Amino acid sequence: MPTPAHHQTIAIKPIIVPTDGRDLELQVKVTAPVLGADLPVIVFSHGNAWSMDGYEPLVDRWTAAGFVVVQPTHLDSRRFGIGFDDPRFGTIWRVRIADLHGVLDHLGHVMEQAGLTDRVDQSRVALVGHSWGAQTVGALLGARVLDDTGNPREDFFRDGIKAGVLIAATGTGDSLTPFAVEHLSFMRPDYSTMSAPALVIAGEKDQSKMSTRGPDWFLDAYHLSPAPKQLMAVPNGEHTLGGVAGEAVAETTDADPARVALVADAVSAYLFEALDVSTNAWSTFRVATETEGRASLRRKD
Repeated sequence: MPTPAHHQTIAIKPIIVPTDGRDLELQVKVTAPVLGADLPVIVFSHGNAWSMDGYEPLVDRWTAAGFVVVQPTHLDSRRFGIGFDDPRFGTIWRVRIADLHGVLDHLGHVMEQAGLTDRVDQSRVALVGHSWGAQTVGALLGARVLDDTGNPREDFFRDGIKAGVLIAATGTGDSLTPFAVEHLSFMRPDYSTMSAPALVIAGEKDQSKMSTRGPDWFLDAYHLSPAPKQLMAVPNGEHTLGGVAGEAVAETTDADPARVALVADAVSAYLFEALDVSTNAWSTFRVATETEGRASLRRKD
């Protein structure tokens, strides 16, 4: 049976985003519903080694709900082959942040290239990221990266972003493994300045190989940041939360389509309310989710 038209989506790629000082061109993919107007926008930052072609289970569900999703390919993507020994790797965390700023700076150009100018509400834009992408998004929401002496690096805060979602976000850097200390020095976020509204999503069984702490490491973005914040802890969820990056991909250790749907729907509901698309989408989702026992939810206002 054909998919109903209001659930059909279109994808346009690659769209080139103008950049300065980037060795490789910044490409994005735009996915949108076939129908609808005044559509809100999600700019999504992928996890380590992925690209604009990943995370289809999330993107398909968001676009079916009525979002336009823009996915940049960051320099750590597997397709570029920039490993730990490449001198460029140490600055990729900054380039990732610049990528998001670049997409936001040129969002009108991106929408024009995708043929969506008249269907998108560019005043309703949110940022979402998974894993390294979540830390990248956090920087635009006000989080800083600490240097080796504990002092904050540059401020990358982006004014005008109404809300963001951090999925499996890096915890603080005081419990990194020796490998992470040597190769991933940027994994030292300071969430005390992340003032923008955000939803933090974490798996209750997410044990990172980069941290000596347990799954509570992924709750730092919620506990250590100022209000307003929301938290959804997913029972039995591991780092890919059921397979958010794709079906049956190698990184998925807890395959569960229902868990992926839960994460996707939580993001949609939270952002619909945060972007003033709906007055009670998140409130309704919270009540239903808690009643059914599908996740643990907390808030600080």
